[in-house]
Amino acid sequence: MIIIDYKDTRPIYEQVAEKFKTLILKGVLQPDEQMPSVRNLAMELSINPNTIQKAYSELEREGFIYTVKGRGNFVAGSDHLLTERKKSCLEQILKLVKEAMEYGIDKEEIIAQIQGIES
Repeated sequence: MIIIDYKDTRPIYEQVAEKFKTLILKGVLQPDEQMPSVRNLAMELSINPNTIQKAYSELEREGFIYTVKGRGNFVAGSDHLLTERKKSCLEQILKLVKEAMEYGIDKEEIIAQIQGIES
């Protein structure tokens, strides 16, 4: 489920948070589903529980999860998060298309490349 890349320059808590964001946005983790406990996940990944807690705090701050006192952490509804992520992706695509056009790549070539991507 979660694999830590020790060659990655990002801190471990950021990697953990990013993996959970992906799982939530792809629908692997459903709204109101309980997240793994901090202690269990830390043991499973062989990392400090404080690192997991920091990742969970980041996820909660960004609205991906919520905490129920005494019960644990749960996945928040992700519809608005998915909408925001799609909007962000489209903005990045537009930025790259504009840059490509500045370097002389025409619209038809960009469209051909996009159409060549397998779904």
